[in-house]
Amino acid sequence: MPTYTALTHLHGREAAEALSEACEELTPEPVGTGFFEIEDGSERWEVGVYFTETPDEIALALLAAAYGANPFLVSEVPDVDWVAHVRRELTPVRAGRFYVHGSHDADDIPHGAEALCIDAAMAFGTGHHNTTKGCLEALDRLATEGFTATRIADIGCGTAVLGMGAARIWHVTVLASDIDPVAVDTAAANVIANGLDGRVVCIEAAGFDHPTLEQAAPYDLVLANILKQPLIDLSGDMARHMAPGGRIILSGILTTQADEVTAAYGDAGFVPDRRDDLGDWTTLVMTRT
Repeated sequence: MPTYTALTHLHGREAAEALSEACEELTPEPVGTGFFEIEDGSERWEVGVYFTETPDEIALALLAAAYGANPFLVSEVPDVDWVAHVRRELTPVRAGRFYVHGSHDADDIPHGAEALCIDAAMAFGTGHHNTTKGCLEALDRLATEGFTATRIADIGCGTAVLGMGAARIWHVTVLASDIDPVAVDTAAANVIANGLDGRVVCIEAAGFDHPTLEQAAPYDLVLANILKQPLIDLSGDMARHMAPGGRIILSGILTTQADEVTAAYGDAGFVPDRRDDLGDWTTLVMTRT
């Protein structure tokens, strides 16, 4: 069955949300709609509409004009098993002591590497993106420098690759949370596949908003590979849940956004330890004063 996408850009969250809701009334009816901020500093939002029947391009054009959006770009998506395709294309990634690989590369793990098996799935964090790689390298450096953590949280965990990496280093129980139930299910499956059942506990939660996360505070180490604005919004809660001297590793931040995130966490009581840029993305390590 063919699938069609209709994508547009416009300014402002409220307008994007309103346009997304208006698209739900289209005929033929879309199977899904969504909107998200384009994290390139432009303050623009993307609205996506998905169909299993050919969409009415005139109706889409009228809606775009009514909400001040660019004209919708309509495309037919090939009927491809994208997860299987991505699994074939992904190559293993070395990040410090970590070797992140798919199950198809399980027989080629380098001697002495800390292997983490992550197959492509509907959750963020296969280790190939520079944000994930940057966080894993930061974890490796902290351990090499002698830092020790006993209370660890991975906030916005995606596949839980970071939480699993921390559990491998310090041999403690890590709490891994995500707001997306699909990500939580994916993370739980990865934990079992990597032999860490009981060592990484996967929780559906927004930020620290869960009794298990609240009770485990204060933390020695928190990992948060999300996006700029959610990280800034989380800065106050992060400070309240951290032990003095505790470290945070933050990413999902464009290099052009790093100063803004650093300033927000500085206001919340953190001092910067290190900034690493990989391509267009930044990883920050900071300490709670």
